[in-house]
Amino acid sequence: MDKGLIYINQLAKKYKDSDYFAVNPLNLSIQKNEIFGLLGPNGAGKTTLISMLCGLLKPTAGTIEIKQLNYKNNKLQIQNLIGVVPQEYALYPTLTAFENLIYFGAMYGLKEEDLKSRIKQSLKELGLTRFINKKVKTFSGGMKRRVNLIAGTLHNPEILFLDEPTVGVDVQSKNVIIKHLKQLNSEGTTIVYTSHHMLEAQEFCTDVAIIDNGSIIARGHPLKLIKSVEMASNLEEVYLNLTGGELRDYV
Repeated sequence: MDKGLIYINQLAKKYKDSDYFAVNPLNLSIQKNEIFGLLGPNGAGKTTLISMLCGLLKPTAGTIEIKQLNYKNNKLQIQNLIGVVPQEYALYPTLTAFENLIYFGAMYGLKEEDLKSRIKQSLKELGLTRFINKKVKTFSGGMKRRVNLIAGTLHNPEILFLDEPTVGVDVQSKNVIIKHLKQLNSEGTTIVYTSHHMLEAQEFCTDVAIIDNGSIIARGHPLKLIKSVEMASNLEEVYLNLTGGELRDYV
């Protein structure tokens, strides 16, 4: 049995004092070099699932294997394999872009000269070279997103987990971020990301899973899913057909 690069078996999460599972027991495998999208309404379980996959949240039940390693016995090895870019900015606002990236690169154990070279190259690719010595607190949302992305990828991870990497950014920043992620993927990085942008996911992902109420309700290549729903012409119409049109506000 080919378990894939990432394999989860009966994975579940129930928060303390909650009456419901945030993620119901589910099975999932993700192959090497995929761009895998986790799509779903607010509160559907996307962030909880991705947080368990990258080791930030302990499951209530079930197992996770990454390259046939598990967090219980191989946590450090897995941490060296993965990169994590959270939805919230993981940056120090009073430090410059360069100072932030030097700090995060040092955490990965990168050597100074190699680290400086990677930082300069990444800033160039993401259009931030002229802001290298500017404090992050002066940056726009799109600029912070791009620095956030660099911070999570300086060590060239085999697997990159991203939670809403293009939320709240302008079209130009979104275009540059997606282009950069496609380049990383072409160089061998497997990408797992959450998004509310259906058109983005349709064009970007090689595989998607739609999750609702903690369960995966559809899985496949975006074009395959579109063909599976009568009269659907895009992934958003598939998504609404499966999850309904009711508002999903929650606190």
